[in-house]
Amino acid sequence: MNKYRNKKVIVDDYIFDSIQESKRYKELKLLLKSGEIQNLELQKRYLLIPKQKDERAVSYIADFYYTENNKEVVEDVKSKITAKKTDYIIKRKLFKQKYSEIEFREIIY
Repeated sequence: MNKYRNKKVIVDDYIFDSIQESKRYKELKLLLKSGEIQNLELQKRYLLIPKQKDERAVSYIADFYYTENNKEVVEDVKSKITAKKTDYIIKRKLFKQKYSEIEFREIIY
Protein backbone atom coordinates (compact mmCIF):
# COMPACT_ATOMS: atom_id res chain seq x y z
CA MET A 1 0.00 0.00 0.00
CA ASN A 2 1.10 3.55 -0.63
CA LYS A 3 0.47 6.71 1.37
CA TYR A 4 -3.07 7.02 -0.03
CA ARG A 5 -3.88 3.43 1.03
CA ASN A 6 -4.22 2.26 -2.55
CA LYS A 7 -3.22 -1.28 -3.26
CA LYS A 8 -1.21 -1.92 -6.43
CA VAL A 9 -2.83 -4.48 -8.71
CA ILE A 10 -1.43 -6.47 -11.65
CA VAL A 11 -3.69 -7.25 -14.61
CA ASP A 12 -2.38 -8.48 -18.00
CA ASP A 13 1.20 -7.73 -16.88
CA TYR A 14 0.32 -4.07 -16.19
CA ILE A 15 0.78 -2.64 -12.70
CA PHE A 16 -2.08 -0.36 -11.67
CA ASP A 17 -1.88 2.12 -8.79
CA SER A 18 -5.28 1.13 -7.40
CA ILE A 19 -8.00 -1.48 -7.55
CA GLN A 20 -10.32 1.12 -9.09
CA GLU A 21 -7.86 1.83 -11.90
CA SER A 22 -7.56 -1.90 -12.65
CA LYS A 23 -11.36 -2.22 -12.68
CA ARG A 24 -11.62 0.64 -15.17
CA TYR A 25 -9.01 -1.07 -17.35
CA LYS A 26 -11.14 -4.23 -17.40
CA GLU A 27 -14.19 -2.19 -18.39
CA LEU A 28 -12.26 -0.48 -21.18
CA LYS A 29 -11.00 -3.85 -22.44
CA LEU A 30 -14.62 -5.00 -22.80
CA LEU A 31 -15.52 -1.80 -24.65
CA LEU A 32 -12.50 -2.34 -26.92
CA LYS A 33 -13.52 -5.93 -27.62
CA SER A 34 -17.10 -4.88 -28.44
CA GLY A 35 -15.83 -2.16 -30.80
CA GLU A 36 -17.26 0.74 -28.79
CA ILE A 37 -13.75 2.20 -28.35
CA GLN A 38 -10.52 1.80 -30.34
CA ASN A 39 -6.77 2.36 -29.90
CA LEU A 40 -6.63 1.80 -26.13
CA GLU A 41 -3.31 2.90 -24.64
CA LEU A 42 -2.14 2.94 -21.04
CA GLN A 43 0.07 5.54 -19.40
CA LYS A 44 0.28 7.81 -22.45
CA ARG A 45 2.60 10.78 -21.86
CA TYR A 46 1.79 14.35 -22.93
CA LEU A 47 4.34 17.15 -22.86
CA LEU A 48 2.99 20.17 -20.97
CA ILE A 49 6.09 22.37 -20.62
CA PRO A 50 9.32 21.66 -22.55
CA LYS A 51 12.70 21.34 -20.84
CA GLN A 52 14.13 24.75 -19.99
CA LYS A 53 17.84 25.27 -19.38
CA ASP A 54 18.61 23.28 -16.22
CA GLU A 55 15.00 22.33 -15.48
CA ARG A 56 13.35 19.16 -16.72
CA ALA A 57 10.22 19.05 -18.81
CA VAL A 58 6.78 18.78 -17.22
CA SER A 59 4.54 16.01 -18.51
CA TYR A 60 1.10 14.66 -17.80
CA ILE A 61 0.68 10.88 -17.89
CA ALA A 62 -2.87 9.79 -18.65
CA ASP A 63 -4.09 6.55 -17.11
CA PHE A 64 -5.93 5.68 -20.33
CA TYR A 65 -6.15 6.99 -23.87
CA TYR A 66 -8.57 5.73 -26.53
CA THR A 67 -10.74 6.86 -29.40
CA GLU A 68 -14.52 6.77 -29.20
CA ASN A 69 -16.67 7.74 -32.20
CA ASN A 70 -13.50 9.11 -33.89
CA LYS A 71 -12.85 11.42 -30.92
CA GLU A 72 -9.74 11.22 -28.74
CA VAL A 73 -10.40 10.63 -25.05
CA VAL A 74 -8.07 10.70 -22.05
CA GLU A 75 -9.14 9.27 -18.69
CA ASP A 76 -7.66 9.65 -15.26
CA VAL A 77 -8.85 7.51 -12.35
CA LYS A 78 -8.48 9.33 -9.03
CA SER A 79 -9.59 8.98 -5.45
CA LYS A 80 -11.33 11.95 -3.85
CA ILE A 81 -8.07 12.67 -2.00
CA THR A 82 -5.68 12.61 -4.98
CA ALA A 83 -8.14 14.53 -7.18
CA LYS A 84 -7.66 17.51 -4.84
CA LYS A 85 -3.84 17.50 -4.94
CA THR A 86 -2.48 20.79 -6.24
CA ASP A 87 0.09 19.27 -8.61
CA TYR A 88 -2.59 17.12 -10.24
CA ILE A 89 -4.98 20.07 -10.58
CA ILE A 90 -2.30 22.21 -12.23
CA LYS A 91 -1.32 19.43 -14.66
CA ARG A 92 -4.98 18.78 -15.47
CA LYS A 93 -5.52 22.47 -16.26
CA LEU A 94 -2.38 22.66 -18.40
CA PHE A 95 -3.42 19.51 -20.25
CA LYS A 96 -6.91 20.85 -20.97
CA GLN A 97 -5.46 24.13 -22.22
CA LYS A 98 -2.76 22.62 -24.44
CA TYR A 99 -4.73 19.60 -25.71
CA SER A 100 -8.22 21.11 -25.88
CA GLU A 101 -9.15 18.87 -28.84
CA ILE A 102 -8.88 15.79 -26.59
CA GLU A 103 -11.80 15.06 -24.27
CA PHE A 104 -10.65 14.75 -20.66
CA ARG A 105 -12.61 12.46 -18.35
CA GLU A 106 -12.03 12.08 -14.65
CA ILE A 107 -13.19 8.93 -12.90
CA ILE A 108 -13.47 9.81 -9.19
CA TYR A 109 -14.07 7.08 -6.61
